[in-house]
Formats: sequence, C-alpha cells, structure tokens
Amino acid sequence: METRSLGKTGHDSTVMTFGAIALNWLEQDGADQLVELVLDHGVNHFDVAPTYGDAELKLGPKLRQHREEIFLGCKTQEREYEEAKQTLEQSLTRLGVEHIDLYQIHGLEYEHELDTITDEGGALEAFREAKAEGLVDHIGLTSHGDPQLILDALDRIDDLATVMFPLNPVVVGKDDDEYDYEAVLERAAELDVGTLGIKAFAKGPWPSTDELPERDRPYANWYEPVDTPDEIQERFDFAASQGLTSVVSPGDPKLVAMVLDAADRYDGMLEEVQRSLVERLRHEQSPVPEQLHH
Repeated sequence: METRSLGKTGHDSTVMTFGAIALNWLEQDGADQLVELVLDHGVNHFDVAPTYGDAELKLGPKLRQHREEIFLGCKTQEREYEEAKQTLEQSLTRLGVEHIDLYQIHGLEYEHELDTITDEGGALEAFREAKAEGLVDHIGLTSHGDPQLILDALDRIDDLATVMFPLNPVVVGKDDDEYDYEAVLERAAELDVGTLGIKAFAKGPWPSTDELPERDRPYANWYEPVDTPDEIQERFDFAASQGLTSVVSPGDPKLVAMVLDAADRYDGMLEEVQRSLVERLRHEQSPVPEQLHH
C-alpha cells in the first residue's frame, strides 16, 4: 500500500488509516481478526479514542503484539490541563502501551474551546508536558467543524504535527466558507503538517428517526455511508487524490475490508474524473452534521 510523509513527524503513513472505532462493535476474537486483516494489508497508521466505546481495550492485545508496526494516534475531548492529563493516562493504561505516537485534541468545535486549550492551565500544557516526558511523540488536532477554526488552530499552535478533518466530493463542491477544507489542505502543506481525511465515504446524513429508526440502520456510522465496492473505490480515489496524507476508514467494521481493497488498488484519479464527481454530488446534502457548523 502506498505510503506518504506525515508532515513533520518523520513518519510515512499508509494512504489508509485504520479507524479503530470499528473494533467497538466486535467481540474480542473478531476485533483481533480485523486488526490482523488490516496489518496484512500493510496499514501502519491506527487511530482510536477513549470515546469509542471499548475500542481501546479491544485494540490493546494486538497493538502490544505488533507495537513496532503501528503508528498509534489517540485523542482527548478534554480541554483543560488536569482532565487532559488524566485521560491520557487512562488511554495508556487501557491500550497497555508506554507511549502514543500522535496525541490529538479531539473534535474541536468552538473558538472558546481553542482559547481554553491554549491558555495557561489548558490541555495543550498537558500535551506538551507528556511530550517532554516521552509519553507522546507528536501533537495533532481533529475537527468536524468550521475550517476557519482549524486554520486559527494552525496559526496559534506552532507544534501541531497533524490535522484531521472531513473531505469528500460533496463538501469540495460547496461554495460556502464553512466547507472550505481545501484552505486547510493548502495551509497544512505550507506548514508541513500532516493531513488525515475523515467522512470520505459519507453519502449524507441518515434519514430522520421517524423514517429510519436508529435500530434499523444497517451501519454503525453517524452518517449514511456509501457501501458498494465501486462507490467505495470512487470515494477513496477522490479523497486520496486531494493531497491528504491518509484517508481514515469508516466506523463500521462491515465496510473496512472494502476500504482495504480500495486502498490497495489506489492509483490516483484523473482531474476530469474528480471534477465530474464533484459536479454530480455538489448539490447533495452535506454529510458534515449541521450542528457542528456555527
């Protein structure tokens, strides 16, 4: 599988990152088998979080067995020093490892959160302390929110090594500034910051619960995903052709094998094919939840 430089981290990440939230929906045997399948395809970048149910615990056994093969991303939604420090310690314990390669500010949504994180007594202080102690190698950030907020974070946090954000043909086709993740890609490239794409496989929001109750939804994603091999290949090829370092796999384990196959076969996407896809989908409803735009 193709690898790309993850910005200033010095690591070459595979063009597919395994979103380990998928392990939350499996028993331990199934989780072990899925991790082995992902590794067999050569994927070397994993991403997990304490908010993904018990995914950290289920990843732990195979992670410890293959620690040198895996670049491990984890994250916290805590915004203040003490809470962020405690969450990091908890993740290290649950995963059973001594350090995390990439520790990320998780789900940044509001400017006031960025203020809290970067102020004295904020989470960033805990991140940098952990880095000095060797518990964390690099600092990153994830967000589904306003691209301008991510740009502000890039300006204000000079040691950010990566950013993770939504990128798919629907948002690329929107003209509004609130979907301008291309500006984030450009700024990240200028700063040599690694870029991780999420929501690449999102078709759109789920129908309302009146039309399709959550118990009847066939996938454990918080958006409705594309789910045929051709659609997944098309979406992977598009996302990987936008300049991202790596495309994160969707959260439902039933989709992971198809994404692995798509990543194995990735060989670029012609610009006219990209433009055609954007034109076909630009009027679809954005899969980025509206409540995350302010």
